[in-house]
Formats: sequence, C-alpha cells, structure tokens
Amino acid sequence: MSAPHCHAPHRPLLEGALGLLLLCPAIAVAQGPGAEEGPRRVVPPAHIREADAMWSRRVWRRIDLREKVNHPLYFPLTPIEGRKSLFDVLRDALLTEGSITAYDPGALLRDDGFTDPLARAEVEALLHRVDTVHTEDLATGELVPVRVESEVGADEITQYLVKEDWVFDKQRSVLDIRIIGLAPMREVRGEDGELRGYAPLFWLYYPELRYLLAQHDAFNRQNDAARPTFEDVFRKRLFSSTIVKVSNVQDRWIADHLTGVDALLEAERLKQELLEFEVDLWHY
Repeated sequence: MSAPHCHAPHRPLLEGALGLLLLCPAIAVAQGPGAEEGPRRVVPPAHIREADAMWSRRVWRRIDLREKVNHPLYFPLTPIEGRKSLFDVLRDALLTEGSITAYDPGALLRDDGFTDPLARAEVEALLHRVDTVHTEDLATGELVPVRVESEVGADEITQYLVKEDWVFDKQRSVLDIRIIGLAPMREVRGEDGELRGYAPLFWLYYPELRYLLAQHDAFNRQNDAARPTFEDVFRKRLFSSTIVKVSNVQDRWIADHLTGVDALLEAERLKQELLEFEVDLWHY
C-alpha cells in the first residue's frame, strides 16, 4: 500500500504571481497621469433636459489670481517641469496649436455672446502691445518719443471673468452649475499710468475650452503625485471668486450702481441667495 501523495504547489506559478505583485507598484507609477499616452478623457456633464430645468440664473464671477487659493491658476509665470500658467496654456492654444477659438468682447467690452470669432492675426494684435516712452537724447538733451514693443505676459493677467449658468434639475433634484465662458482680464491704465480697472481681452467658449484644460496640470499643494488638471479646478470649484453680475431686468453689473464695501456686500448677498436656493426647496 502506497503512501498518499501530496501535490506540491507549482513553484514557477507562485514565483510568477509573486513577481507580478511586486511589480504592481512600479506598473502603477509608470501609468501615472504624467506617463499616459494620448489625450485625457473629459468627464461629460450630466444631461439636463430642457423640460427638467425648473429654474435657472446666469451669473458672472471675477477670479482674482492674487488670492492665495487661486495661485495654481497664476503660477508658474514661466513654464517649468511641464507646468504652465493658465494664460500660457490659452495663449499657446490660440497662437501655436489653433485648437480653440477666441471671441471679440465688442466695442464696449461687454459682448459675451460668442458671436464674433477672432482670427489668429487679431489675437496676435491683442497680445502684442506697442507703447511710447520718452527718453532723453544724449546729444541734444531733449526728450524724444521712443516706440517700445512688448508681449502681454502671464504676470499681467491677474483676473479672469467667468460666465456660468445655475440650473435646478428637477429630475435629479440638484442645483447644477455649468460654466459657459471664460475671459482673461487685462489692466486698463490712464495716461498718468494709474490703474483704471480691468477689461476682457477676449472670450473663450468653455464647452470647447474644457478639452484643452483637461490636458494640463495645475499645482496641488498637498500631493505632487495627484495634481488636478485645470478642468478639474473649474469643475470641482477649486477657486475663489466674487460675483460681479446676476441676470437682471436692467442688465447692469454690480459696479454700475454700487462701489466699495457696498458692492462686496451685495456680491455676498447674491452668493448666499444662490447657495440657499436648493436648501429652501425642501421642508421637513
């Protein structure tokens, strides 16, 4: 009578499985966000039927890049380690890649209807600045005008204007926010060099722009291995902003009738009104 035979485990199979487990972290690192090939996928927004849009308001916001929470949109001022500022991404896409379209803000700088697309030469003219400065002529000692040409840099774009729709979807019972447009704001200075305000350079249609923003990373203060894209920053609302206009019968901006602290208080009131709308729909 023979002794029972115990089948020994297949060593090559075990060693192969063990090797695969050990290699998994390396594979995960190699397939990280920076190593993936091809364009990144963009998360599509939830579809809202027109019949399900029970309530909507159009809102305009100003993003001030001088605020610390908005620094990932402003820095780096010069491209480093594969990262660019938001304005550098937009400028390269307009002038080099031609992957997005800029729209004219109009003569009064308040046309945000995306009706007049700008040609590449027109965008180059907007980003190319010609100034006249007076310098002393060493021979005569007189002040003579000198023409100085320069390009609009990322350091000069310190604000963005955002146009968005707040829509209550009764099918999902959620208040959804859809960004419609984005406009970089340039400084407007008087003849004395004093800052007079800000005006949009051009408007960009966000449903087209988001595919570009999804291909570029923004800085993450907490984790270098999990950097969000610029599209993530806007979709997840990872920025600070101030309301400058809400759709109204006079079609006027807050700055048209209020200034200083009064304008800030009105912006906060409108912000709170929007945030409380969804909560006020439910009663227990």
